[in-house]
Amino acid sequence: MSDNSKIEWTDATWNPVRGCTKISPGCTHCYAETFAERFRGVPDHPFEFGFDLRLVPEKLGDPLRWSKPKKIFVNSMSDLFHEDVSDEYIEKICRVMLAANWHTYQILTKRADRMAALLRGKLRKAAKAAHIWWGVSVENRKHGLPRIAKLRSAKPAVAFLSVEPLLENLGKFNLGDIHWVIVGGESGAGARPMEAGWVRDIRDQCHEAGVAFFFKQWGGVRKSETGRRLDGKTYDEFPDFAAVEALETKQRLLLLREVETEYRVGTGR
Repeated sequence: MSDNSKIEWTDATWNPVRGCTKISPGCTHCYAETFAERFRGVPDHPFEFGFDLRLVPEKLGDPLRWSKPKKIFVNSMSDLFHEDVSDEYIEKICRVMLAANWHTYQILTKRADRMAALLRGKLRKAAKAAHIWWGVSVENRKHGLPRIAKLRSAKPAVAFLSVEPLLENLGKFNLGDIHWVIVGGESGAGARPMEAGWVRDIRDQCHEAGVAFFFKQWGGVRKSETGRRLDGKTYDEFPDFAAVEALETKQRLLLLREVETEYRVGTGR
């Protein structure tokens, strides 16, 4: 867990799952895979097994350790709704998010079918929680736009889109029941280009619909040079969210002990 994330739209990251597998064009130059594979074979490193999918139950209680409210990107190095992550484990993660409700959680997936089904069922309580934001990736029309409809069908309290990497002009699309849109270009070696007109079109649609718009980056091989200003302006809009005070230290430690006890029982440690 990192309490000082470099991702522009969050404060921290929490990874009770590590690793993933590719399912669409947005995954082609996955930053998380590139990072993780650098450490494959390094003993005792968090990514000793590269980008192979692994559950990390010892990280489940981490949000309870933080008393200062933060925006937390859940599974920045994985996909919570990967087919090899059990419903039971996802429910455990959601119970922690519901308990540590002074934080705001940002969950992002390309596996919109499974997320929508669980939000309508086992995760219904988490779907209704305003401090838990549920999002889908939208990289193009073919793979990305259908995910928006799946997200909308689940009717979460807060729904968002991560349009990154934006690989083509999305055209006009339905922003009904969407509360936040992040847009960004691909970065790093082999980065595919993004045109300014595509970004402006999404920005204008967001403002017409009253949806918060966040422009993350132009991307490219040297993203620090291309920056993140659009038409001379930096867009750092967020959905409205209420501030909640953290539980007293004693209460947080009790909850943490419960989570850790469940982990030890489940693993036999």
